[in-house]
Amino acid sequence: MSSKNQIDKEYIRRINMALDHIDSHLDLELSLASVANIALYSPYHFHRVFKAVLGETLNSYINRRRIEKIASILLHQKEVSITELSLQFGFSSNSSLTRAFKKFYSVSPSQFRKQSPGKFSKICQVESKNGQEHSVFEKYICNSTNHLKWITMNATIEIKEIEDLHFASITHIGINGIAHAFESILKWARPKGYLENLEMKMARIFHDSFKITAPDKVRMSIGMLINEPFKTTAEIHKTQIDKGRYICSHQEITPNDFEQSWSALFIWMNENGYKKAVGNPFEIYQNDFREHPENKCIVDMYIPIE
Repeated sequence: MSSKNQIDKEYIRRINMALDHIDSHLDLELSLASVANIALYSPYHFHRVFKAVLGETLNSYINRRRIEKIASILLHQKEVSITELSLQFGFSSNSSLTRAFKKFYSVSPSQFRKQSPGKFSKICQVESKNGQEHSVFEKYICNSTNHLKWITMNATIEIKEIEDLHFASITHIGINGIAHAFESILKWARPKGYLENLEMKMARIFHDSFKITAPDKVRMSIGMLINEPFKTTAEIHKTQIDKGRYICSHQEITPNDFEQSWSALFIWMNENGYKKAVGNPFEIYQNDFREHPENKCIVDMYIPIE
C-alpha cells in the first residue's frame, strides 16, 4: 500500500470522527475550531480536508444536516412544533427556518409535514423543462394500498427485541461505488479468517434517509457483523447498533427491489401505528445474491421503533 493511500485513509478516519461528533451535537454550536479539534487538525487544514473528502464545506454540511434532522423529526414526531425545532437548532425565528428549509425541499416545514411519509422522497423529484415534477422511481411511488399489498406478499414482518450489534465497517457516501465498499471490507476480513465464521453477516447501516437526503450525499456504513473484538484501522472502524425494539422484515428480493421494499416497510410501520425511534435503519444479508439461483438477496431489514 502506498504512503498516499495511507494518508488518504487517515484523512477518512479523522473525518469519520468529526462526522460522528457533528451528528451527535446538531442542537449545539459547532464552530470550525471545535470540530477541527475533534479531528485533530488545525482549522485551516481541517477545512481543506473536509471539503476534499465530503465535497462540501463544513458550514454547508452542518446546515444541511440540521435541516435534514428537522425534516426527519417532522416526518416521525408529529407532536414536536415547528417553533420548538427553530429554537432547538439555533434558528432565530420560524421564518428563518422556513427560508432555509425551502432551499432544500421547495416547501415550508408545515407543508413538508403534511406530505405522506410514504410519498415524499427527495430522490423522486426531478424537474422537467416545463417546470413540472416527475418521478425517477415512479413505478415505486404508488399508493399506500399497493405498497402494503407488496410487503404482505414479499415479506415476513415481526417486532424484535435485539441486543447491541457490533460491526466492522467502512464509511461510504452516495449510491455509486457501493459494491467496491463491500469488496474492501471482504478484503480486510478474508486474511483474518472472519469469512470462515458461520455467524458472520454482511450489513449496510443508513445514517441518512433517502427521503430527506440527496442520493449522492447519503452516508452509510458498509460492514460486517462481528461478535468478537477486532482492531480498527484508518479505514475500518467500529459501528454499533444499540439494543432495542425493531421492526424486522425478512425478504427474498432482487437487488432492484430494495427501494420498493424500504418504502413499503415504512408505510407498514405508519399504518400499524408504530413510531420510528432515534437510531439507524439497517440491513443484514443472509446470503451472497450472486450464489442464489435467481440472483436474489435474502435480507433482514430493521427499523428502530419506540
